[in-house]
Amino acid sequence: MSETVEIRNITAADYLDLRESMVSAYPDMAGSYWGEATIQRLIRLFPEGQIAVTVNGKVVGIALSIIVDYDKFGDNHTYEQITGYYTFNTHNPKGDILYGIEVFVHPDFRGRRLARRLYDARKTLCEQLNLEGIVAGGRIPNYEKYAERMSPREYIEKVQDKEIYDPTLTFQFSNDFTVKKILKNYLPNDEASKGFATLLQWFNIYYEKDSDTIRYNKSTVRIGLVQWQMRDYGGLESFMQQVEFFIDAVSDYGSDFVVFPELFNAPLMAEFNQLDPAGAIRGMAKYTETIRDRFLELAVSYNVNIISGSMPIVMDEVLHNISYLCRRDGTWEQYIKIHPTPGEVYAWGMKGGSEIKVFDTDCGKIGIQICYDVEFPEPSRILAEQGMQILFVPFMTDTQHAYNRVRFCAQARAIENECYVAIAGCVGNLPKVNNMDLQYAQSCVFTPSDFNFPVTGIKAESTPNTEMVVVADVDLVLLKELHAFGSVQTMRDIRHDLYKVVKK
Repeated sequence: MSETVEIRNITAADYLDLRESMVSAYPDMAGSYWGEATIQRLIRLFPEGQIAVTVNGKVVGIALSIIVDYDKFGDNHTYEQITGYYTFNTHNPKGDILYGIEVFVHPDFRGRRLARRLYDARKTLCEQLNLEGIVAGGRIPNYEKYAERMSPREYIEKVQDKEIYDPTLTFQFSNDFTVKKILKNYLPNDEASKGFATLLQWFNIYYEKDSDTIRYNKSTVRIGLVQWQMRDYGGLESFMQQVEFFIDAVSDYGSDFVVFPELFNAPLMAEFNQLDPAGAIRGMAKYTETIRDRFLELAVSYNVNIISGSMPIVMDEVLHNISYLCRRDGTWEQYIKIHPTPGEVYAWGMKGGSEIKVFDTDCGKIGIQICYDVEFPEPSRILAEQGMQILFVPFMTDTQHAYNRVRFCAQARAIENECYVAIAGCVGNLPKVNNMDLQYAQSCVFTPSDFNFPVTGIKAESTPNTEMVVVADVDLVLLKELHAFGSVQTMRDIRHDLYKVVKK
């Protein structure tokens, strides 16, 4: 005979089936089943939190929950305290935690993954209600067999390492719960657990603390990359007209970010060709702050966050390669290239910066690295550990070999740091500008490599060596899912016990 399995909310009419299943589920806790009045009270208080699994219409398992303001209880509480001594007056619809107060499946129906269905339904409810997570006290019913030779902590560690099987705790671990604390006298009458319990927690990766406010971080972010054509613009105003043209075009597509390449303002160096290379680039640096200010005006007027490519700047007599984040709210921050290339050091005397930081935006946390920087994995890892979701890499390369170094390293950064990486470069040539003869580029948006992303790890890419824009959407929620449920989880599985990357 075929079986029909259904997950639904409990009704008052389910009580007899529920009681029969509970008595069978807890033979070592006789008389501890839920009373009919108690179940009806829970249904009245929080109907969507009381979940049943049925087989051919018969209730064979349940998951009961309430919502609590967890700070009022903290980690040191008993079952009686969290349930208001079974009155459930602790239930608070405006709380932040879904608290699991019961889960069981009739023993005749175990082995069919019905409990997993109950847990999945509870997780879905937590996400729908935008709660921070699920907390529950968990029994450790096999502990009585080991209590004389090991502490509860040792027992839990061995269950986690799969050296010992515990029917409750092993299941909790397999459902992504972590042990937050060991509780004493949580259920004093639970002789099998010797009165101990685990305080278990599951985090809702979709939780948004400020979801009820107007200003919130977007989940889908649109990125516009400008593949910039090097040409003679005849001066700053003509140059800025071309800049505004691209910002206007990308803004029309509703982009959240527009990204320009490294040293894309090099055409302005033609004015200083009579100088040696170091003098010429220092001459061009006099335009940098003016261009930054114009970018800031354009960011506000076109409602788009701008990664300003990079430009030379002289600070305290030292030449740097600087990029600006010009936010659409009128604020800005800067990033200085950490690793000048040997050519930049030799020809221009350029020095590297010393700051590695993540920038907050209205579309999540971002990082900026300039060209050669992305070929060093350590700074990107530090940014990822600070929560970076998108890494922007303005670059300029003269040959395909140089371009491939940037491209392959950028794609590696996306995979190992579980983030998006967007690279934007210059194309064409500048025959009248010394040291800026040729450029080669193919601008791209790279993704991690897992089932929710393109099989190539490439979200979008331009036609090589052609002036154009690339517009692509990236989903930040997919990153959260990757961190929690990916086939491999490179950020989580780092061997911090063996090595670490530390900024001095």
